[in-house]
Amino acid sequence: MRVLVIDTALEACTAGVFENGVRLGIRTEVMARGHSERLGGFVRDAVAEAGGGFEAIDRIGVTVGPGSFTGLRVGLAFAQGLGAALDRPVVGVSTLAALARSADQGHGATAAVIDARRGQVYLQTFVDGRAASDPQALDLEAAIKLLDRGGPWRLTGSGAALIDPDAATLTALSAVALAELTATLTPGDHPPRPLYLRAPDATPPTRLPGQARPVAPLPGA
Repeated sequence: MRVLVIDTALEACTAGVFENGVRLGIRTEVMARGHSERLGGFVRDAVAEAGGGFEAIDRIGVTVGPGSFTGLRVGLAFAQGLGAALDRPVVGVSTLAALARSADQGHGATAAVIDARRGQVYLQTFVDGRAASDPQALDLEAAIKLLDRGGPWRLTGSGAALIDPDAATLTALSAVALAELTATLTPGDHPPRPLYLRAPDATPPTRLPGQARPVAPLPGA
């Protein structure tokens, strides 16, 4: 099976083509912003490097979060649009599951932890590649208590150092792991829908551009 994988969920923009676990073409760059400007070119170049064109793609995989609110929407919109154009299934892959697979190849007890800022982490535990807990947004104290109930855990992800500053951890997910999950997950059970564990930090404006500010009532009115 030849899969195209897309990741814009964390601190990178990645597009890769894999066939039966073998990398055929990949483009990746570390970036916190600008995914929308780079993703299309990355996909084009990765597919060109792989050969065979877009018609050779059997399935598309895309990270669904948790992660950057804006980055997730860029990747998901692109993957869904391309899937519709090619008439190919699109698989949504949890960022936490991909991080765990990147660290342990589906073996052992692993805790995927992403720094969610504001004193919180996104956390999910896995045992031999299977989820052992639900994905959650937790403060550090609650996360440590959850991890104390099992393990010992291999920590992975940008939030691992918040749990254990001395842990030597992998902080980025690999395109190989994303491709493996894309090939094995059932598309109908893993749709390309964003996984938000808390509301976005940004809030919508209270008035439209050009709209006058509301007049405050006079005292005693």
